[in-house]
Amino acid sequence: MSIARFSPFELLLLKSRSQVDTATLLLLAWVLVHRQHVSEGQRRRRLAQVTAQFRHGHELGPVMSIARSQDLQAIQLAAEVVRKECGTERSLSVIHQAITVATDDGELSLANHYILRFLADLLSIAPMTLNTLFKELTGTPLATPEDPSRDAYWQAHDPDYHARKAREAEAAEQYHQQANARAEQQQQQKERRHQQKQQKQQEKQQRQEQARQAREQEQQRQREQTRQQEQERQRQQQQREQAERERRRSRQQDSRHQHRQQEHRQQRASPPPDRTTRALSVLGLTPGATRVEVRHAYRRMAQLHHPDRFYSESEQQVALASARFQRIKNAYDYLMQTY
Repeated sequence: MSIARFSPFELLLLKSRSQVDTATLLLLAWVLVHRQHVSEGQRRRRLAQVTAQFRHGHELGPVMSIARSQDLQAIQLAAEVVRKECGTERSLSVIHQAITVATDDGELSLANHYILRFLADLLSIAPMTLNTLFKELTGTPLATPEDPSRDAYWQAHDPDYHARKAREAEAAEQYHQQANARAEQQQQQKERRHQQKQQKQQEKQQRQEQARQAREQEQQRQREQTRQQEQERQRQQQQREQAERERRRSRQQDSRHQHRQQEHRQQRASPPPDRTTRALSVLGLTPGATRVEVRHAYRRMAQLHHPDRFYSESEQQVALASARFQRIKNAYDYLMQTY
């Protein structure tokens, strides 16, 4: 069969180390691309964080691209893989993770309202179970999402719709305003005289209040100045104490360093036993190597010969790698006990 006849997601499944992890990765990516007010970089970092323990073995970019393309066939295939390969427990775990990444910022977008319900249906999870799990994770029930087909939705979300309704209401209100204009003008004149009287009284009160606040601010400034002087004195005292501690610590470290150098010189002067020589040879070192050199050599050899690097090879090669790594580990353990 030609490889061109497979979809992008089917190719990912064929190359994946764990098809279940790859399927779960796509379902979570589909939720993340519908998060509002989140950048692409934030989506990728969040997906990498949630799936850090997955063993799919491929990059996140192709999965995010499939999720953004709204490929429902790929989504259905991913849900089918999870449902058939793992059963109810893994399906509940996927829904748990989906709710978590959909509500990180405390808000559930309209798209994710429908996506969570769609995923629950694909994974054979009952609506009541979904509602219960959502409330346990977020503390709020999973409310019925707004329906874009209804007039009320566009009244709340379409500024033009609201503006048209406002203009109609304004025209009706203008008619009534014109009828009451003369009566309102007389009332306004009466209220204006009353407001002028109140304004004069308020200005007097404001001047008195400003004078009081000025006195309090001056007192506060003096207290703050005193506090800052005390803090500066304490800071200088702490600096002097810290400098003294650093001098004592430096002298102690110098003494310990000289003592270790003397011990190393003594150890190098004495001939190592045969087992020590063999252990050093396993790590690629010569007699007289220091403890730091032993540790660095072990890390380098462990990275090169760890059995996990040969997982795709034959069983014999994996066994040889395990035996080789065990010799390196035994040599390191012996040297660390001896040094």
